[in-house]
Amino acid sequence: MASNDYRAIRSIAVNAEDVVTALEATRRGESAVFRVTPPFSGRMRARIHVEHAGEYDTTPEPVHIAPARFVPDAPDYPTPDATEGRLRADSDVEYTVEHHHEHHTAAVAAWRETVTDAITDSVTLDGEFGPHRVAVSALG
Repeated sequence: MASNDYRAIRSIAVNAEDVVTALEATRRGESAVFRVTPPFSGRMRARIHVEHAGEYDTTPEPVHIAPARFVPDAPDYPTPDATEGRLRADSDVEYTVEHHHEHHTAAVAAWRETVTDAITDSVTLDGEFGPHRVAVSALG
């Protein structure tokens, strides 16, 4: 049965690739969240959304979940500067722009895989009725 109370939600499905994309975007300073829109029911879908202040004037408002809450133990995002530092510190590798690009691309791919594997199995929703823990199903 549909409800205006987010405590009706028992589980949230989220696309694993979207979690990686949103977490990567927030690490670069963008404002991505996952949105669950009312009416709420037992099983809901959280979709990636770019958050804008004051965009809702209806009650109830959608629930917004920060991507980091789906991956609480995410490793640091690899930066090009960190990749360059590792390459320049490795005396067995000659630094070139091509090596830098290859190593950084590999570091980002490894980070994405680690994040996908680390998606939590539950998350707490917060709102006017207080905290409410729900199961998370990562799709994809």
